[in-house]
Amino acid sequence: MACTVFTIANQKGGVGKTTTAVNVAAALAEKKIHTLLIDLDPQASATSAVGVEKKAGRSLYGPLRGEGSLIEMITPTAYEHLALVPSEEDLAAAEIELAQTENYLARLRTVLAPVRNSNGYRAIIIDCPPALGMLSMNSLAAADFLLIALQCEYMALEGLGQILRNVERLKSAHINDALEVGGIVMTMFDSRTSLAKQVVDEVRQHLPDKIFQTLIPRTVRLSEAPSFGKPIFAYDPHGPGATAYRALTKEMIDRFGLAK
Repeated sequence: MACTVFTIANQKGGVGKTTTAVNVAAALAEKKIHTLLIDLDPQASATSAVGVEKKAGRSLYGPLRGEGSLIEMITPTAYEHLALVPSEEDLAAAEIELAQTENYLARLRTVLAPVRNSNGYRAIIIDCPPALGMLSMNSLAAADFLLIALQCEYMALEGLGQILRNVERLKSAHINDALEVGGIVMTMFDSRTSLAKQVVDEVRQHLPDKIFQTLIPRTVRLSEAPSFGKPIFAYDPHGPGATAYRALTKEMIDRFGLAK
């Protein structure tokens, strides 16, 4: 069973990145696809969004420094087929410390290798901090595919160009030759505004083979679910947010052959 690693990144905060990471991971697990969610953001939003409490010494901070293994940090969640590597505030120090280590962009890839090779998971989803710093660049160096969460507003398009340029830099520097942009997830879509539709049309025009057909709606329930420590499927299982993330995940399963 091959393991596929996805990193969900955007240097801009508040674009639905963590919401997408958590709910795609939960939707894959709902389909009985063994999934590992890695919270690489020191704010630990993905950790709390699946109802796991932050604990000192339980993040990737130690393993990235060569202390302990990622396998030791894997924590079960309340959801069958979904495991988590939590985050904590200490991980913020890794942004500074990683730059002083050898092969600093390959640290996560090295730490992740035993898990990838264990055949324990079909998909690994990495949630990145809202910045293209050391942690995010490590996740790009370790991933097979980058999924970009893009808010349906015009400023988002500038950020898209920036992150695509960073992907090309990583590839041209031979840090991760295999990295591909797996897809663009349009988030916080408000069908009542012409602006949202224009942004989606523009992305479809420029990157027609990358954009997912499913649009993630702007809903109160999606915003509320993390504060209750639940993915949308446990909080509002029949609402538009849950319906959209199930549809998006089906697209992912088909696009990347995750059911095989």
